[in-house]
Amino acid sequence: MAIQRSNIANNSNGGGSSSNGDSRARDLSPMSPRSANTSSSNAQFNPRLILSQIVSLQSFHYLVLGIIFQINHVLFATSITIDRIFTTKYLDVWSAEGWIDNAAILMSSLIGAVLLAIIVEKSKKCLDFSVTLFLIHIVTCSIYGGFPSTWDWWIIHTMGMIAMVVLGEYLCSKKELSDIPLLQL
Repeated sequence: MAIQRSNIANNSNGGGSSSNGDSRARDLSPMSPRSANTSSSNAQFNPRLILSQIVSLQSFHYLVLGIIFQINHVLFATSITIDRIFTTKYLDVWSAEGWIDNAAILMSSLIGAVLLAIIVEKSKKCLDFSVTLFLIHIVTCSIYGGFPSTWDWWIIHTMGMIAMVVLGEYLCSKKELSDIPLLQL
């Protein structure tokens, strides 16, 4: 900041009389549009932030799924395999054993809603980030074990995505509204 102000002072005192120096000084001033937009997180599109939020949500989603499948292994003696995350083999709406994995996916979606409130923090963005997570998961499942072709997979994952969106928007809106100070009567 001190360098920027000294450049502005030099240019205004006649130190840099060229028009190129003047435009450079205007670009570096604290009130220029470029510096005003970088200081406000709401005013500018920031692809690095969005990409880091997507990567962190996706990573935490798979971490949570892995932890839940570990718990299911201890409680229900299910096998530990990556196929439980990326294939349709173990998802079955019509069997009790299938509901162990169905419940794991639905539970990870509920935890994902909490992660949305922590990582994204904006209720407007919950739908976008949830659908992006779901689409990346479809692509990953397609690469790993083929495109998901069973209705059970689609029903469970759609229910999980809807729960993640609704609960995530609710938690984010509660977080957004908690910053407003209210009068104590």
